[in-house]
Formats: sequence, structure tokens, C-alpha cells
Amino acid sequence: MTTMVENPVTSRRGRDLVSPELFEKVSEFCAQEYGHELSTARRIVDQALAFLKVMGDSRAFDMTPSDTVDPGWHSFVLHTQAYAMWCEEQFGFFLGHEPKAAVRTRPLIGSVVDRVRAAGFHVDDRLWGAAADCNPPACCGDGDGC
Repeated sequence: MTTMVENPVTSRRGRDLVSPELFEKVSEFCAQEYGHELSTARRIVDQALAFLKVMGDSRAFDMTPSDTVDPGWHSFVLHTQAYAMWCEEQFGFFLGHEPKAAVRTRPLIGSVVDRVRAAGFHVDDRLWGAAADCNPPACCGDGDGC
């Protein structure tokens, strides 16, 4: 009898979508601009990159990041040349950001988390307000709908 041992699936990381240097540059900016510890800013930027990849690849413009992840996108967008070049390389178009374009609700954020996870990315549930030990609005922080 032969027993097959399955290799555990390794989740993709958003940070691997950019060079280590760019990841650190954007993370440091996020930490300084938004008052996060650098370790937290790295988690935020990682999740923002995964989110952007899923949204751009699927052209799912109904997606929105959580309030906690959104500063990672802002931090990347403000590095305009690097962001524009990354968008062109990844998607063939510039992925624009419209502040408050969608009202964040728990079902919408849950849908986004499901899509990011389905694309094989690690999801940091605490940054999305989706952790089991998260009690809204303390974690979610996305308004009345969370």
C-alpha cells in the first residue's frame, strides 16, 4: 500500500509582486504617513498588493479594500512612476483609485477577502476585519455596515 503525502499549499504573498526594494520603500512610507509600526505597515502593503493583483487581473472594479488595507494602496499610488509601471506590467492598464468609491460593508469586504484567498494569496484576516476574534467596529472600522 502506497501512501501519498500531500505537500502543503504555500499561499502567495502580495509582497512578492514587487521588488524587495520597492516593497520596503512603500512600506516605510506607509509607516511614516499613517503612523504605523513598520511591521504593521509591511502587513498592510502586502495585503494591498494582493488585493490590487486580484482586482486588476479580474477587472473586478466593484472591489474595495478595508479601511485598514487602503493606506497600503494609497502609499503605492503615491509612488506614481513605480505604480504606473507596475500596473502596465501586471494588467496592461493603469488601475486608478477613487477614494470612497464604494461603501464598505461586511458582505462586500467578505467577498473581497474570499476573492483574494481564492487567488491563492495569504489573507491577514485582522487587517480585513474578518478575524474570528474581531468584534465590529473595533477591528473592521469601516462604518455602520461592518
